[in-house]
Amino acid sequence: MTTRHAGETVSYTVTFLEMTERPRYDWPHTPNGMTGALLKAEKPPVWYFRALYDAVGRDYAWTDLHTSEDDEIAIWLADPDVALYSLIDHGWPQGFFLLDWRQAGTCELSYFGLVPTSVGRGLGGWMLRTAILTAWARDGVNLLTVNTCTLDHPRALIQYQKHGFTPVRQEERERRLTREWTPKPS
Repeated sequence: MTTRHAGETVSYTVTFLEMTERPRYDWPHTPNGMTGALLKAEKPPVWYFRALYDAVGRDYAWTDLHTSEDDEIAIWLADPDVALYSLIDHGWPQGFFLLDWRQAGTCELSYFGLVPTSVGRGLGGWMLRTAILTAWARDGVNLLTVNTCTLDHPRALIQYQKHGFTPVRQEERERRLTREWTPKPS
């Protein structure tokens, strides 16, 4: 793939997905070889969230939050209707997801992903099922949303659909890259 450079503009498609009822599958079994745990962060510091965001999103041109102020992110992370979960294995973060219940009746799977060295180890499907069931475990949820884009992992959209999400709309967007980026092959 061709490396794109900071300052270049890239076009991409965002797909918005929804799930309107709790899926019928059960809580997943822990993947073979995993010795760690999925931990809910209590009052996570902004630096920790930014580190996860960059570790997971660097390969997918995640830069939206780079322009957000620390105070803004701190308020968001401290909200009791926002929950950050980190997958810790072998003593370090393998991935994370963030759930946002601030809109009545809805949970947004705001962020989800694995660090590059953890992709392909069977952790993604397990973590996604866990995120979905955690979102639905809160009383009053009748809609779960997520979005992904063509800059994300090439299998992201397929995985969301495989786990019960349905695409509801798409938007074409552009972004100016703030650092070098090499798209992942499909």
